[in-house]
Amino acid sequence: MSAVLDHHGGHAHDDHAHDHHPTGWRRWVFATNHKDIGTMYLLFSFTMLMIGGVLALGIRAELFQPGLQYVNPQLFNQLTTMHGLIMVFGAIMPAFVGFANWMIPLQIGAADMAFARMNNLSFWLMIPAALMLVASFFMPGGAPAAGWTLYAPLTLQMGPSMDAGIFAMHILGASSIMGSINIIVTILNMRAPGMTLMKMPLFCWTWLITAYLLIAVMPVLAGAITMTLTDRHFGTSFFNPAGGGDPVMYQHIFWFFGHPEVYIMILPAFGIVSAIIPAFSRKKLFGYASMVYATASIAILSFIVWAHHMYTTGMPVTGQLFFMYATMLIAVPTGVKIFNWLATMWKGEMTFEVPMLWAVGFLFVFSMGGFTGLILAMAPIDIQLQDTYYVVAHFHYVLVAGSLFALFAGVYYWGPKWTGVMFSETRGKIHFWGSLIFFNITFFPMHFLGLAGMPRRYADYPMQFADFNAIASVGAFGFGLMQVYFFFFIVLPMMQGKGEKAPQRPWNDPDGRGAEGLEWEVPSPAPWHTFETPPKLDATATKVVG
Repeated sequence: MSAVLDHHGGHAHDDHAHDHHPTGWRRWVFATNHKDIGTMYLLFSFTMLMIGGVLALGIRAELFQPGLQYVNPQLFNQLTTMHGLIMVFGAIMPAFVGFANWMIPLQIGAADMAFARMNNLSFWLMIPAALMLVASFFMPGGAPAAGWTLYAPLTLQMGPSMDAGIFAMHILGASSIMGSINIIVTILNMRAPGMTLMKMPLFCWTWLITAYLLIAVMPVLAGAITMTLTDRHFGTSFFNPAGGGDPVMYQHIFWFFGHPEVYIMILPAFGIVSAIIPAFSRKKLFGYASMVYATASIAILSFIVWAHHMYTTGMPVTGQLFFMYATMLIAVPTGVKIFNWLATMWKGEMTFEVPMLWAVGFLFVFSMGGFTGLILAMAPIDIQLQDTYYVVAHFHYVLVAGSLFALFAGVYYWGPKWTGVMFSETRGKIHFWGSLIFFNITFFPMHFLGLAGMPRRYADYPMQFADFNAIASVGAFGFGLMQVYFFFFIVLPMMQGKGEKAPQRPWNDPDGRGAEGLEWEVPSPAPWHTFETPPKLDATATKVVG
């Protein structure tokens, strides 16, 4: 890295704006620039969001009325399984990595990510994995139909697509681990002089902690699916009771990965929201240090709560109590975050541009998802609600209204810095209100379906559940259309550079208050090379001096 810095040391930006600046297909295939790789991650994740969304609409079309309309129960389970896998590993996680690639070097004043070529590889590994996941529908016997959790014994009975799925998960896991190493090394070693860890933007903190989580748990998932693979082909019996194995052991291993995973998908969202709320409240973030400690606490606690997914597996009551109390404990640091965001807005001079709308929408719906999570943490209640639509409602409130809304907030907030043009405020508001309303029409009725006892992953249901299912299905198609609208009316115009030119600090009021941080010190759009000479920071580490 030092060689690169020495080489470019004293030059002004214009001298070498076109140095090493590949064009055409080479720019993307051999990309080592963190901004290009971030863009590719974001476009990839949006593509996967659309594919996963089409699968979800297949599920909702089938459930629009009782009886079997479009798909048989086997294909229905393939849809639910692949919808989950594609959304979690193909849409949400890569989207946050895209944000990390774009924003972390800009926020800490680094010239690029630490390992630029590894960065390229970690992106391109995802393409074959995604192709394998999608192609599994066309393999003999169709796609895996064991649920996104890939529970044994179902996985031991699936066709060849299960092996393709396992291979795809391995590759995606390798990509995640490489991306995480890159993020950790970049944040710990490449901050501008004067930017101590406790002056870093919260988005960098949340990603640093998330990256450690990923390195800790992706190998656990790899272990679980490798044991599944050897059970399928090499005569082992880890999860096969006939050979002395135990399918519940799979659940323990999977959820030891799976619970930290849900925090991997929400912590970077907290970082994005922590950037946006202070900007539009014209105030500093309330309780910065407590936000850092809360994020770390959530990460640590996430390792001791996994079996709350397994209350119905015949766990001893002592175990149920431990996991119940440990899960309730996670509500404390999460509550600290919600309190700090509200305290940041308190008496602030708030304006509600589109990024702020998404951030406030996030607070509202994520809190609802958090409360239903607390309800499901109670073992006696969860035993009634296990595998009902109440659980589906809960995790979609957290994942769609949590992760996805924060991602949209981030695109609207940093998009002008990425593309150099402003989006249409009116179109952004249509996207926000349409998404918020259709989201609630889709998932709110599922709480009632679950309380009434409708099980998930079934292609058919009794007549008593018909009305709420019809409402949910209409909402789902509306929500899907809003995301297509987002692509054609927000994303495409910005990528094509259509729209009013974005100022360097698009969100600041006439007095200069608003968005703070090093990313607003570079012009819009952010140039190909930034911070080749490390910036000299002021005392707050948010502005460049000299």
